[in-house]
Amino acid sequence: MDIGIIIAGLLTLAIYSFLYRDNPVYKAAESLLIGLSIGYALVIFWQTTLVDRLFRPLFNEGDLILIIPLLLGLMMFSRFSQKLTWLSRLPIALMIGAGAGVSIPAMLYARTLKQISASVAPLYTASGGFDFSALVIILGLLSTLAYFYFSRRHEGAMGKMAKAGTYFLMIFFGATFGYTVMSRLSTLIGRIDFLLTDFLHVLR
Repeated sequence: MDIGIIIAGLLTLAIYSFLYRDNPVYKAAESLLIGLSIGYALVIFWQTTLVDRLFRPLFNEGDLILIIPLLLGLMMFSRFSQKLTWLSRLPIALMIGAGAGVSIPAMLYARTLKQISASVAPLYTASGGFDFSALVIILGLLSTLAYFYFSRRHEGAMGKMAKAGTYFLMIFFGATFGYTVMSRLSTLIGRIDFLLTDFLHVLR
């Protein structure tokens, strides 16, 4: 049996030992997982970011414009000095501003414009057939908006729409929770399959 499979199987059992109770074996496996994850992330960051995108282009290819991000990165370490800590505010402000400038339009498009375009889909398809799913989306959108409209009492037709909106919200929350549970179950099934097939050879 491969030594990697043996180690992976033992560590998997060590993690699952928490189902019995908290124990030193689980704590050791947890600490090992965290340490290896951090170490792996640091190595990947060093190789793919610093070496490939900074050091090699700057020193081997002579791309002098990269001196600017190098200096900004070094200024981040000024937070360790009380006298020079103000220098770290410049790269932090630049990073926050650039991050907001990139993420806000992307999130606006993904979470607002895409949602709006999906909610105004035509009720009839290109072939002339009635699209029932588009009708459900429109009814769900209007009833959910009615539920969150607090400028008037939820009475009469408004109350019925608001109540229908609660049903759409519960369906959404249930589907989201079910998707989360199923994703966790798929991970559990994958680990159990690994233990029974590759590690213990109970299943062939």
